[in-house]
Amino acid sequence: MRLTKYTDYAMRLMIYLGSQTSGLSSIREISDAFSVSQNHMMKVVQDLSNAQFLESVRGRNGGIRLARPPSEINLGTLLRHTEELTDLINCEGCRISAACTLPVVLSEATAAFVSVFDKYTLADLLGRRTALGMLLGFPDAGHHKNTSA
Repeated sequence: MRLTKYTDYAMRLMIYLGSQTSGLSSIREISDAFSVSQNHMMKVVQDLSNAQFLESVRGRNGGIRLARPPSEINLGTLLRHTEELTDLINCEGCRISAACTLPVVLSEATAAFVSVFDKYTLADLLGRRTALGMLLGFPDAGHHKNTSA
C-alpha cells in the first residue's frame, strides 16, 4: 500500500510539532525544514486544525502547535483522516465484479495495515526527540535531558 503525499506531509508536520519543545511553529519553518511548498503545508495545517489535531493561534506572534499531547494522538486515527482507505481498486464496469471476492481481500488487507497504525501514538515516533530536534535545527535541541516524549 502506498500512502499519499498528503499523509506524508501530515505525518512530518506532526513529528515536527511533537519534537518542538518550545512555543509555536510557523508553516514557513516547517515547510523549510522539509523542503515542502508552503501552499501544500498550509492546506495540511488547515485540515488538521479543523480536525482538531492542531491548534492554530492567529496574530503577529501566532503559529501552530499540537492540540493535545503526543501520547493522545493515535496514528491510525490520523491515517484514517488523511487517507481515503476505501476502494483500493475500482470494480465498476469489471465483467467479473458480481462474482469476484478480491474487494473483500483488499478490504481485509487495508484493515490489517491500519491496525498496525492503531497500536501507536505520535509519542511513539518521538522516542528520539533530541535527535529529531537537532536534525530539524531546533536551537534548544541538545540542551534538555529528556530524550523521550
